[in-house]
Amino acid sequence: MLRNLLLDWSGTLVDDLPPVIGATNHVLERFGRPPLTRDEFRRHFRLPFTEFYAEFLPEVPLAELDSLFHHKFVEIQDEVTPLPGLGEFLEYCRTSGRRLFLLSSMRREHYEVQVAKLGLAHYFEHPYVGILDKRGKIGEILATHGLERTETAFVGDMIHDVETARHGGVMSIAMLTGYDSIEKLTP
Repeated sequence: MLRNLLLDWSGTLVDDLPPVIGATNHVLERFGRPPLTRDEFRRHFRLPFTEFYAEFLPEVPLAELDSLFHHKFVEIQDEVTPLPGLGEFLEYCRTSGRRLFLLSSMRREHYEVQVAKLGLAHYFEHPYVGILDKRGKIGEILATHGLERTETAFVGDMIHDVETARHGGVMSIAMLTGYDSIEKLTP
């Protein structure tokens, strides 16, 4: 029985693709690159996101890209919405005694704004946010909280999330609600 769920935030619990694509296109256009359509973004984006920017803007320091992206994202993050059925899912997990943790690359300050706006913080035992490479964190989370691998799953929407689950030796549940297409999730 699954007693513990590690959950990604972006694309798994909330739809933040519109503001993420908007902020990414702001960065690309700032350096004279054409904007990406939603399909192009989903085809190229990957975690750790440093690899994505190394492909599109290898000459620009990551700190500069990060600053430009987050400045724009703050302006438009009100567009983030919960995915359909999120409230019912979280309530079911709570009432059935499942432990919920977040494991996300999202910056802490953005997560805090969004989780407060949506009123969801009380569902999560611990938010691990700002984790660029989740594969390096999952083992620590399992050990710190005494989570049995056979009773734990990682739920995410990207191939990086599937790889993270494998790396941690837990079940992987891939969602088609976010960043990666079915083609990327089923090699």
